[in-house]
Amino acid sequence: MTAPVTGRVPSARQDELLELAYQYVLVNGLAEMSLRPLARAIGSSPRVLLFLYGSKDNLIRALLGRARADELAAVGAFRAEHSDAGLIDSAHQVWQWLSADGHRHLLGLWVEAYARSLVDPAGPWAGFAAQTVQDWLGLLAERQPPARRRTRAGAAERTAVLAVLRGAMLDLLATGDAGRTTGSVTLALRALRPPGQSAG
Repeated sequence: MTAPVTGRVPSARQDELLELAYQYVLVNGLAEMSLRPLARAIGSSPRVLLFLYGSKDNLIRALLGRARADELAAVGAFRAEHSDAGLIDSAHQVWQWLSADGHRHLLGLWVEAYARSLVDPAGPWAGFAAQTVQDWLGLLAERQPPARRRTRAGAAERTAVLAVLRGAMLDLLATGDAGRTTGSVTLALRALRPPGQSAG
């Protein structure tokens, strides 16, 4: 359940509408979202959406909160399922998730919100890019030895890994070329693997 934006406790209907709206923006994006076609698509009305959220910007904030919940769920799943993997092996596993066909709409929404938060930092997407960077850096940091994690070199190492994953993800979303981008990720992560550490 996403926390209410207007201070009211969300009702079951509000949760249902938010989930329907989230599925709508996964396919259609946020950039040109208009309340009238959105409301029509989810079986509501602009008046009801404005009553529940107070404004279009507040609805966008709720939708971004819902998207971040999916992101945090993915991060949490990696923490639970791959707790013994090192940094580079974890990065390979993250790439498998990022490159899965079923996640393209979600990643497209992340990229849109990420870009919007950079060019319109006062808008409803404020802080989204910084939050998502910290979410993934936090996961990658957990995969480093504690002594390495706390060093400047360790921070640079996990930042480089995240840059590889993010750049390849953007390429994949733009081209759909999973084979080429996966090959690039494999090559880059091999170069980033610490000397003497074999692949797991």
